[in-house]
Amino acid sequence: MSSRLLGSFLVLLIALSPLTAQPGERGDREGAGRRNEKKREKIKPYDDVITKEAKSDPGVFTTHRVKDKLFYEIPSSMLGVEFLWVTQIARTQAGHGYGGTGVGNRVVRWELRGEDVLVRDVKFRIRASGEGTVAQSVAATSLEPIIVTLPVKAWGKDKAAVVDVTGLFRGDLTEFSAKRRLNASSADKSRSFIESVRSFPTNIESKVMMTYKLSTASAGGRGRPTPTPRRRRRGPRPDPSQSAVTVMLHHSMIRLPKQPMAHRRHDARVGFFTVSFEEYASDEHEVEQVRYITRWRLEKKDPSAAVSEPRKPIVFHVGRGVPDKWRKYVKKGIEMWQPAFESAGFKNAIIAKDPPSKTENPDWDAEDARYSTIRWLPSTVENAMGPHVHDPRTGEILEADIIMYHNVIKLCRDWYFVQASPNDKRAQQLPLPDDVLGECLAYVVAHEVGHSLGFPHNMKASASVPVEKLRDSKWTARWGTEASIMDYGRFNYVAQPGDGATLIPKIGPYDFFAVEWGYRQYPESQEKAGLAKMVAKQKQDPMLRFGAPNASEDPSQQTEDLGSDPIVATELGLRNVRRVAGYLVKACCKPGKDYSLLRNMYDELLGQRNRELAHVANLVGGMNKKELWYGDAERRYYPVDRAKQKEAIEFLNRHAFQTPKELLDPDIIWRLEADGAADRLLSGQRRLLRSLISERRIKRMSEHAALSGEEAYPVDEMLGDIRKGIWGELDRSPLKVDLYRRNLQRAHVEALAAELAKTDASSDLPALSRGELVSLGQTLESTRTKAKADTMTQRHLDDLIHRVKKALEGKTKTDDPTRPDF
Repeated sequence: MSSRLLGSFLVLLIALSPLTAQPGERGDREGAGRRNEKKREKIKPYDDVITKEAKSDPGVFTTHRVKDKLFYEIPSSMLGVEFLWVTQIARTQAGHGYGGTGVGNRVVRWELRGEDVLVRDVKFRIRASGEGTVAQSVAATSLEPIIVTLPVKAWGKDKAAVVDVTGLFRGDLTEFSAKRRLNASSADKSRSFIESVRSFPTNIESKVMMTYKLSTASAGGRGRPTPTPRRRRRGPRPDPSQSAVTVMLHHSMIRLPKQPMAHRRHDARVGFFTVSFEEYASDEHEVEQVRYITRWRLEKKDPSAAVSEPRKPIVFHVGRGVPDKWRKYVKKGIEMWQPAFESAGFKNAIIAKDPPSKTENPDWDAEDARYSTIRWLPSTVENAMGPHVHDPRTGEILEADIIMYHNVIKLCRDWYFVQASPNDKRAQQLPLPDDVLGECLAYVVAHEVGHSLGFPHNMKASASVPVEKLRDSKWTARWGTEASIMDYGRFNYVAQPGDGATLIPKIGPYDFFAVEWGYRQYPESQEKAGLAKMVAKQKQDPMLRFGAPNASEDPSQQTEDLGSDPIVATELGLRNVRRVAGYLVKACCKPGKDYSLLRNMYDELLGQRNRELAHVANLVGGMNKKELWYGDAERRYYPVDRAKQKEAIEFLNRHAFQTPKELLDPDIIWRLEADGAADRLLSGQRRLLRSLISERRIKRMSEHAALSGEEAYPVDEMLGDIRKGIWGELDRSPLKVDLYRRNLQRAHVEALAAELAKTDASSDLPALSRGELVSLGQTLESTRTKAKADTMTQRHLDDLIHRVKKALEGKTKTDDPTRPDF
């Protein structure tokens, strides 16, 4: 597009842009500074605005509380300076999220325009380094939107602008509002108040009691629930009788570093969270997508020393709400990262501290953006989170608040019991001792601290460890159970009694590597070569490689797995599942107590079995990805060997598609329920079966066959191998199919019929499903004629023959339009 056409297009775009505020925001955006010059108030003398009764607090801006109004006195030196504005929910009512939940953050700039102060929303999405013509074009398309216009009420010393910001905090500006987080419709100013404001040398901390009117759906209890962490989204329900929600919002406005941190370019081979932007001044023949890693600013006190303390260490305060008995374990989890930073040249780079007492520092506040804190929230959610706030210009991490939900302790207990108790006699009786749970908690904290240091999940780490190492007491004592604590490997379910192996993850080889790659200091002229030399180690050492979650495609990047061979690891893991089942009742049941703990742990144990079997299933049609660049490896994608895929199906036929008698023990089941065990077992088998016969997997296997020929595992052979395993007893005489196998066989026919009914022109699956049903129908007819079977099995075979015929005729729907809908 020519520059003339581009300019015309931009003019047209601006002309068509909406010129009015959204409903509900007009008063908030205009009321603080109307553009009607005839009606605007005259600028008053300073003492008429900031009266003697004002409560003033000097800092980066001087704040003034005058009755129910809040004024900012903005020094001229702070106009045009960029600030990061962070909004959090500090307190809330039950059923509407949790204190410590983030609302949003953005960069703002205060600018003087005549007798108005503009608050601009600053973006860094597109950039052009230098001052050439491209930079001018980018500047012309990067105008920062005005959030609000504030009329100057008075002039302070040295022409400091005094503005009324009451409406900015108590209003309903989307940029600073929690209404979306709370699923509310609007703010109610009559029930909203500014609680406190403190100004410090680089930041202003404000607390506002805000009341929001709930949307109709939320007020009736039918709205979208408040977002909560991914795992086990349980929490108190909103009270349907309430029409509003009141929360305490905490606003932190902190000045961005005067000297931006030196950035480090992202490399996809090393896992880091990033900030990204489009660079238009690049010499490349396309717009360059630039990504900087997010990391803390660590600078050596002694740049000449190989290892030096940093000028400013990373400090995490263990919040006042963390229970006393867990505090030492939380501190341990934080400081588990110290050896990795020391390897990168920084001693005591990360430190855990208790917050100061009210006497020592009455201004200390966990919501203050200057402090990084471990928060403990009263919640049934079984999770933890490790977010951080960063400078969007460079990726510098400025602050992090790690969220520990109270029920993460339950999660640790459940996992450790079902995964590790066969190797730890202390865990074979519940409740677990506090020292065991404390070590588990330290692991969770270390994982979340890793996120707050800039590291995403690395799911390749667990699969890089040979299974035999997981049973090696010396290796696991040094490195734990996976190459990175940022994996989802969990506890050592592979080790066997007598191995003496360590059971809890530690900071692993990859973590040392990633910390060094991201944080080691280099002279500017040597950085690129130094980083390249470091990342080259990945070619020879799989434990240093990175991979994001991609379980369905890549069996080396799964979640909740351990070991380089899923078949061997699961074989060993299932032995431990059987061991736990053997003492499940003894561990969970006590005189005078109900069976709720037994119910919980039985479900956890069944879930652990299903997860391990799913790891094996993902070998089928799997593609191992090696994130190595051209010249470092032959290619990026490597199909799993045909023999290994076939071995995986054989393993599933022996384990997943057989009846686990240890989990169907009447001594367990009849303490829990009158019925339902068969459905619960079938649910896991059906999910696994549908995963194997999924369209995406079949397409991938078909492509493998087209590209690799005889090296690939043919789809028809795979489906035939599944059929042989699920229907293996049809060759027996006399023939008796038990309840659990009958359920599985019906599920197999159901899955094939569902795929047959699909009409995807790009998939072989309907045709293959038809072939499988034809073969199965013939086998069933032959078996029904020849086999000596008990009555239930005969009825089962008759029903299956009918189901197969209906599926092949295209009549698989169970609903009959002629039947009354009672």
